[in-house]
Amino acid sequence: MKLVDEIAAVASMLGEVRIMEVCGGHTNTVMQYGLRNVIPKNIKLISGPGCPVCVTSQRDIDSVIALARQGVKIATYGDMVLVPGTQASLKDVQREGGDVQTIYSIDQITEQDRVFFAVGFETTTPMTARLLERGVPVFSAHKVMPPVMRALTSEMRIDGFIDPGHVSTIVGSALWEQLDIGVPQVIAGFKPEQLLKAILTLLRMIKDGRTGVVNEYPEVVSAEGNLLAKSLIEQQLKPADAEWRGIGVIPNSGLVPRNERLDARLLYADLLRGVQSKEDPRCKCGEIVRGLCEPKQCALFGNECTPEAPKGACMVSGSEGACAIAYKYGRSLSE
Repeated sequence: MKLVDEIAAVASMLGEVRIMEVCGGHTNTVMQYGLRNVIPKNIKLISGPGCPVCVTSQRDIDSVIALARQGVKIATYGDMVLVPGTQASLKDVQREGGDVQTIYSIDQITEQDRVFFAVGFETTTPMTARLLERGVPVFSAHKVMPPVMRALTSEMRIDGFIDPGHVSTIVGSALWEQLDIGVPQVIAGFKPEQLLKAILTLLRMIKDGRTGVVNEYPEVVSAEGNLLAKSLIEQQLKPADAEWRGIGVIPNSGLVPRNERLDARLLYADLLRGVQSKEDPRCKCGEIVRGLCEPKQCALFGNECTPEAPKGACMVSGSEGACAIAYKYGRSLSE
């Protein structure tokens, strides 16, 4: 394959190169097609915090479970129902008789008093904004990617980023150019050849000492992004500090409703005061989302923790969670 040969040629002129992808969909493609096996060993692909289910904090999950157990009607996407809290999951609350609705579209939410537990990056945020426009209360665990990329480059060595394709369709390529993190970035699609092209472009930029942003997904991503979606988000949500699993609180890395009467954290503050939250110390999910640990280095992986009975958030989403992907394809993130 020409791309593989070109990657090998450029890589031979470099030392170890650490490239992080910050999209769970990219992680899935890398694992599914064994891309690490076709690139030189000195090129390290690191899976970052690109799974929204995985980076949602334990406290947020426990808070929504607490609301559901106290009679508040909840709706959320399917994966979030399965994520373990400190003592239970929303699936357990469903079994207990709690009113937790699993949805696949916001159109399934028809009641004004049902709280939507909203997660995801900029790709899913417009749907939450539409719900807020309709007057539906929201417990927002939405995250935005630029602040965490800044945080990661300040604490660990990353030589380049593969920027998230789906997120970029909303925010546009110009947003990444404003990041100014001192390393090259390439926006990529999700086919294996698109990711290999992104890797090649990054290696050439690293070899030449160039930073900046290259859009290798122009058929979908424009400079300005989706103006309608961005306008809707801006109207209904505002930046706020947010807690990320394994990383901690990052300033202005989250989004909350502008209308405080629709912010479930404020609306039900009295019910949330006594929430106790604690992560399982055996679970390595917090280190995995930062690229510091392999799923197979976690003692729970494949033993107590499987997709059928997840003990950690990284084992829940089969398309984005690093542990679930590693389990599905039977290889570690470094293979």
